[in-house]
Amino acid sequence: MQNYTIQTNFVCAKQISFSLENGKLHNIKFYGGCPGNTLAIGKLLEGADAKKTIEILKGNDCAGKGTSCADQLAKGIEEALKQSSVAV
Repeated sequence: MQNYTIQTNFVCAKQISFSLENGKLHNIKFYGGCPGNTLAIGKLLEGADAKKTIEILKGNDCAGKGTSCADQLAKGIEEALKQSSVAV
């Protein structure tokens, strides 16, 4: 299992950590942000397919910021998959 931590931009959560194993997401944790929402995202995505998660979350906007905590997670997963040489 490979662990990743990303620094976010333009959202309330300042950092997101997650693990990838065989293309599946685990241990998603947001540092900051709306606690109920970010905790729910982590629970809902436990064991989810990383590529499908990118498709679902990428581009989600929060209050006209052009991004959101979910979008930042998607971008982080996308970068992690590139680093691990898994085609996105």
